[in-house]
This record gives sequence, C-alpha cells and structure tokens, in this order.
Amino acid sequence: MNPDWPKGQVKDETCWSVPEYIKTTKTINFVFHKWYHLSKTEAESQALEFGKRNELEVVTVCPSVVLGPILQSTLNLSSSLLVATVKGGLESLEYNYWTLVDVPDLAEALLLVYNKSEAGERYICTSHEIGAEEVVEKYLRPAYPNYNYPNNLTHTEEEKDHFSSEKLQRLGWTFRPVDETLIDSIESYRKAGIVD
Repeated sequence: MNPDWPKGQVKDETCWSVPEYIKTTKTINFVFHKWYHLSKTEAESQALEFGKRNELEVVTVCPSVVLGPILQSTLNLSSSLLVATVKGGLESLEYNYWTLVDVPDLAEALLLVYNKSEAGERYICTSHEIGAEEVVEKYLRPAYPNYNYPNNLTHTEEEKDHFSSEKLQRLGWTFRPVDETLIDSIESYRKAGIVD
C-alpha cells in the first residue's frame, strides 16, 4: 500500500507499504484489513532493523495471499477469501483480483532464501495474478458445480496490483499451476468441514 508507487509499475522488493497511508486510508476491504497490512509492514521493518543492529542475518519473504492445504483446524485470513467464494451468501466479493501463492511453494521459497540469500534481503513471493471470475468460471465451477458462487466477480483496473517474484526465481524458485493450488485448497477445506 504505497500511494507514491507509479501506477502500472510492477511492485518489487524496493516497494514498501507506507504506514501513515495505511493508518489513514478508508479503502481497505474485509480481506485486507488495514491493521493486518500495518502489522505486517511494521514487523518486517523492525525485524530487518533488529538484525542490522544486532549483527543477525535476517531475511524476509513477503507472500501474497497464501492458499493450499491447511494444517490447522481454523480458517486463516488468506483461506477465507477462497472459502467466501464458494460458500455462498455473497452477491459479490469486495476484492476481485487476487495475487496468490500455494503454501508448498511458499515453503520452498523459505528454504531457498535460508540457503541462498544474503542478510538483509527481502523477497516477494507470489505466483499467480488472477481475477476472481476466472477462478470461479475456469477452475472452480467446472470441478464443483454445486457451490453457491457470487454473481458479480468482475474487477476494475484499479484493483490490479502486479508483483514480481523475479528475485526469488533467480534463486531457483518455481511454483505449481494455479488449478492445482485451487483444487488442493478446496479439497483441504472440504476435508476440514469448512465448506461442506
């Protein structure tokens, strides 16, 4: 969340959210609540500064929405986006353009930076940018036709944030196809009794 970042420019590791902007903005929806954004920004900044002051090797990985199988019995914030898409009761979602990464791919990214990066580095970890309408119509509805999907899933150009994981890919990071991420997520939620 950086109002000074040039519109249309891909966000990379040099882009930081601006805490004062986060605190004062009123345009954040239910999925990405401003205090969540602020806490992540502050935690990363403090961790990197602490590392510098105390000669610790700190590296940060900044994931986008993390989907995939869940291990816990409760729903996390990222997974709630996909659950809200299939559970019904919504005419539309408030955020219809998603940047996401699969949890196994994120785990692989963490291992790579642990083994190959330098202290003080930060990495964006995202694998797919996709509209909610495509998620539903191309991937979910054909596999799960009986869910009660929202009717209005179009997104505006203002919703599109583009992020680069090129720095992470230079370390050798790869990621799974989006359909595997989505299906594995839904199957995990079904097994946990969250969506059925």
